[in-house]
Amino acid sequence: MLLHIGNDYMVDTRDVVGIFDIENTTVEKCTKILLDRVEKEHKCVYTTYEMPKSFIITVKNGREKVYISQLAAGTLRKRLAGGENNF
Repeated sequence: MLLHIGNDYMVDTRDVVGIFDIENTTVEKCTKILLDRVEKEHKCVYTTYEMPKSFIITVKNGREKVYISQLAAGTLRKRLAGGENNF
């Protein structure tokens, strides 16, 4: 199943490790360290130029990738729980 995470980006739901609200989680030092690390390692994908609201961590074949999305974490979680292709 595919999860639409904004604009023309979709991720396989089997690869999703977590969906997080940027505003609530980036106050923690460990989240800032994570986001800084994936940015430096070029493992971060920006799905929009708009104000980001969430980030999605995926792991596929042992490779980590973080997507930054303009969609709210709650919206993405609802789509994920919907159990259907969310285009």
